[in-house]
Amino acid sequence: MMRSMFAGVSGTRAHQVRMDVIGNNIANVNTVGYKYGRATFQDMLSQTLRGSMAPTASRGGVDPMQVGLGVMLRSIDVVFTPGNLESTGKLTDMAIQGNGFFVVRDSAGSLMFTRDGAFKIDAAGNLVHPSTGYQVQGWKANAVGEIDRSLPIEAIGIPLGTSMSAQATSK
Repeated sequence: MMRSMFAGVSGTRAHQVRMDVIGNNIANVNTVGYKYGRATFQDMLSQTLRGSMAPTASRGGVDPMQVGLGVMLRSIDVVFTPGNLESTGKLTDMAIQGNGFFVVRDSAGSLMFTRDGAFKIDAAGNLVHPSTGYQVQGWKANAVGEIDRSLPIEAIGIPLGTSMSAQATSK
């Protein structure tokens, strides 16, 4: 009887984790660039009550008899399916259609990735993520618009007093 109780408790705990993931998804329904999570589960253990038996001349084989001992969390996956694009009317807001990420750099110099394209221009003229201050990174184009990807990426800056609307590209 205790085995069935332990299996039931493990199922309840696993269900609680699933509800936590769903609650987090609901809480972030209006978060720009949020990708939802999905909880997956697996058997914890199985106890073999009777092993399998090979077939004989007079009868077929017998399958093993096993009982599950509960469930456990396998993973919480982030699902990266593209969301719907919205026009905000703000010239510094950008989106990536399809696969890909914006690259941002924190104050310690670490590179990170985001799908959140709600950016602004800071006092120094750099394109930044407003809630973190992380600088958006990219390659600079030369005077004719060519990009040399062998150079390191750097902060995207827009000199004060200048503006240019974002243009779609496949690169």
